[in-house]
Amino acid sequence: MASVTAVCISEKKGVQKKTVPEITVKKNHGIEGDAHAGDWHRQISLLGEESVDKLRDLMPNIPAGAFAENILTKGLILYQLPVGTRLRVGETLLEVTQIGKECHMSCEIRKKTGDCVMPREGVFAIVLEEGTIRPGDEITVL
Repeated sequence: MASVTAVCISEKKGVQKKTVPEITVKKNHGIEGDAHAGDWHRQISLLGEESVDKLRDLMPNIPAGAFAENILTKGLILYQLPVGTRLRVGETLLEVTQIGKECHMSCEIRKKTGDCVMPREGVFAIVLEEGTIRPGDEITVL
């Protein structure tokens, strides 16, 4: 079973996100209180623990939010999902809009390890149905 392991937000772009107990997502907007929210195609970012694990030899204690991901997951290879895939995440419905992104070279992870998985394996989504997302919520590919 795929699930949410952490939820994270930041009030500014370009910084690591901090974990929070829950996030509230709004249709056509994204996460309340997150700097990346807005009416665009990258309202929410997701990254799998499976991707983070690829750098744990170099940085064993990588915290949730270090890659500026909003939702950290386990049990699903996110970057293999095609654009357009719909995900039921807890009580919400998200649609995958982009896989990977251009890397900004000031990334702290890249500086420390020489690599960053977010540009290759990060997934971005829009909100189709709003609600609350918490660690432990189940993720279902529709």
